[in-house]
Amino acid sequence: MRDLGAGLRYLGQGQRWVLTRGRWFGFGLLPALITLVLYAAVLTALGFYADDLAAWATPFADDWGSVGRMLTRGVFAVMLWLAVLMLAVVTFAAVALLIGDPFYEKLSEKVEESEGGVPEGAVEQPLWRELWTSLTDSLFVLSRTLVFTVPLFALGFIPVIGQTVVPVLGFCVSGFFLALELTSVAMQRRGIPVRERLRMLRGRKALALGFGVPLTLAFLVPLLAVPLMPGAVAGATLLVRDLTGTAAGAPGNGHRHPGAQAAPPPAAPHVQQPPQAQPGPYAQPGPYAQPGPYAQPGPRPQQPPR
Repeated sequence: MRDLGAGLRYLGQGQRWVLTRGRWFGFGLLPALITLVLYAAVLTALGFYADDLAAWATPFADDWGSVGRMLTRGVFAVMLWLAVLMLAVVTFAAVALLIGDPFYEKLSEKVEESEGGVPEGAVEQPLWRELWTSLTDSLFVLSRTLVFTVPLFALGFIPVIGQTVVPVLGFCVSGFFLALELTSVAMQRRGIPVRERLRMLRGRKALALGFGVPLTLAFLVPLLAVPLMPGAVAGATLLVRDLTGTAAGAPGNGHRHPGAQAAPPPAAPHVQQPPQAQPGPYAQPGPYAQPGPYAQPGPRPQQPPR
């Protein structure tokens, strides 16, 4: 539960970071806006041709009664559109990051500078190399996403379960891989390959879900993905600083990349003991002298005769 709350907190902190720095908020809007227009065109076209695709995919229903045929193909069309929508939510960040790679790279770097500085040994690559790495990493994430979304699409036809459990699992899968995609900017800066990123987030699933699931739900709201995208990149950068142990106050179980050297713990300060007072050569023990806290017990002194 602690990681779940931490993921949600990083999402909110990222949005607050860009909103308090209007220049960087506007800096990240354009790539997201271009991506939204492209995805809206694809989903609109799919809505128009969903019935034709359903008829092509279900030839076995041609000889059924009109009610059964229409119901089966209607459910297929709706499930197909929803599956593509969920896939669009996951890949929206990937396409936006690919289009606006220089924008989001600079934004993420500024977030790191404001939180204590870019980590030492940051990997610098030419733009074409960064774009190629982003493309191959996004294809890797997409392939892993399909491994889960295709079976969930099939399970969606099961009564009751398909309308209750499957959507919840679908949001969790989409949120996890959305978090994986958004963390790629800060992870690439550290030279961490995509398979290692996946392993790191699997080790702290609650952190990834706390960040990605609310963002997935928000991305489903029309036009909301555009203003949330800059803050999502900023929040993902804060999350990466937690995962790699570079965040201020990061928990002790944060993952540290194998190439990073752990800073040695600070040495305990030396406390100098005050010197013990030494009795002078003519000091006489008085009758009211009290033993110190570390005095050794000895024979009780005799009182002088009155």
